Amino acid sequence: MKEIIETDVVLIGGGIMSATLGMLINQLAPDKSIHIFERLKDVAEEASDAWNNAGTGHAALCELNYTPEDANGVVHTDKARAIMEQFEVSKQFWSYLIEQERLANPKDFIRSTPHMSFVRGEKDVTYLNKRFKALQESNLFQEMQYSEDHDVIKQWTPLIVEGREASEKIAATYSTQGTDVNFGAITGALINSLQNTGGAQLHLHHEVRKLKQLSDKRWRIKVKDLSSGKKYEVLAKFVFIGAGGGSLELLQKADIPEGKKYGGFPVGGQWLVCKDQQISAQHNAKVYGQAEVGAPPMSVPHLDARIIDGEKAILFGPFATFSTKFLKEGSYWDLFGTVKYWNIFPLIKVGIKNIDLEKYLIKQLSLSFEDRLEVLKQFYPEAKKSDWKLQEAGQRVQVIHNDPDNGPTLQFGTEIVTSADGSISALLGASPGASTAVSIMLKLLYQCFPDRAEANMDRLKNMIPSYGQNLEENPELLAAVRERSSRILELTA
Repeated sequence: MKEIIETDVVLIGGGIMSATLGMLINQLAPDKSIHIFERLKDVAEEASDAWNNAGTGHAALCELNYTPEDANGVVHTDKARAIMEQFEVSKQFWSYLIEQERLANPKDFIRSTPHMSFVRGEKDVTYLNKRFKALQESNLFQEMQYSEDHDVIKQWTPLIVEGREASEKIAATYSTQGTDVNFGAITGALINSLQNTGGAQLHLHHEVRKLKQLSDKRWRIKVKDLSSGKKYEVLAKFVFIGAGGGSLELLQKADIPEGKKYGGFPVGGQWLVCKDQQISAQHNAKVYGQAEVGAPPMSVPHLDARIIDGEKAILFGPFATFSTKFLKEGSYWDLFGTVKYWNIFPLIKVGIKNIDLEKYLIKQLSLSFEDRLEVLKQFYPEAKKSDWKLQEAGQRVQVIHNDPDNGPTLQFGTEIVTSADGSISALLGASPGASTAVSIMLKLLYQCFPDRAEANMDRLKNMIPSYGQNLEENPELLAAVRERSSRILELTA
C-alpha cells in the first residue's frame, strides 16, 4: 500500500519564500503541521543562493530601474518608495526572530554595505540629479547624498574614480542605509529553526510530480524521493508553490483557472568575480548603473562588494545569458513544457512586442571575455583581466501575463497567483523578490487566510511594529523602527 502523509501545509521549494511563509505560519498558527519539499539535495541552492543573486537587500536606494523617467522628464518614485517600505518590514521581522532566538547571529546573513548609483555623461547625470531631488521629497531617503565631484565620489569608493579622466562628467548617490544580504544563509537558518523549534518536516531530494484537488478541497500531491526512487502521496489543506523558476510548471499541473493566464520567459546571468583581497579591500559598496535598452531588471550592471561564506569578493554584472532552462539545475525542456494551447499565442505576441529585449539578449550572448572587461572598465577603469573570472549566476523566469484588459505583457516583478478558494498559491517572477519576501508572504496570507490574519493583527504588530502603517508618512515611527532594526541586526552606518 502506498504511503500517505497528511498535513496542514505543504511548501514546495526550499528557498527564501517558502522559508519566510513557513516561519510566518509557525508564528501565527504554531499548531499547524508543515512539510517542505525541495528537489535538490539542500535548501537555497537555486535563486536564494548567494552566488545566484545580487544580495542587494533591494531597498530602491541604488536601483535606477525602480525610478523611471517619463517622456516629460519627470522621475517617478512610487515603486522605489513602496520597495523601501517593504524592505523595512523584512528587517523588522528578522529583528523579531533574533529577539525570539529563532535566528542567531545576524552577521551570518546581513551586513551594512553602502548603496550607490553611478552614472556617466551629461544625460544620465541630469537624470540622476532629478532622481535624487525626487527621492529627497520622501522621508524614506533623507540621508541619501549626491555628488558630481570626483574627489567626493572617490572617498565613497575609490575604484570607480581611480584612472578616470578628471574631465569626465560623472555623478553618484550614496546611502548608508544599504545592506548586503546572504539570502542563502537566512533561508537555511529559517528552515533549521522551523525544523528544530517549529516541528516542520523537511524532505530533501524530493520532487513533486503531480497535484490534484479532491472533493473535500484538500490537495493530493504525488512525490518521488529522488535518492531512493520511492513514490508516495501527501494530502494537504494548503499548498504554496515557491519553487522559483519551477513554479510555473507546478502551477499548470495544479490546473486552476487562475494559472492559465501565465507563461514564462527564462533569463540567466553570469558574473565577473574578483577575489583578490587587495582589490576588494578598496571597494565597500554596491554600485548600480544604468541598464541598456531592453535589459531585464536582473541585468542592471552593478559592481558589488560581497561577503559570502566569510570571503570578501567583488562581483560585476550580471551579463545576461539565455537558456530554455527555468532553473539553474533544471532541464532544457523546461520552457517547452510550459507552452500550452492557452498561452502559446500570448507568448508569441509578447515576443513580437519585446524586440528590444531580444536584441539585448543576442548582443549579450555575443560578448567575449574582453568585451565584458570593457563594460567593467566603465565602472572600474583600472580593472585587469588577470584579476577576474567568469562565473555562472542564477536563472530567472520573467512572468508573461495574459491580462484580459491589456493583453499579453512581460512583467519584471513578482506575482502571487491564488486559487479562488485560497487553498493553493504560487509565486512567479523575480526582482525585487527575496528582499521583500516578508511583505509578499503577508499579502499571500491575507489572500488565503483573511480571517486568521485579521484575528492575529496584534501578533503581527508585535512582530512587525510598523505593520499596517505608512512609514513615509510617520517619520517618528520610521526613525524608531530603523534604530531598532539597526541595533538588533548589528548594522552600522
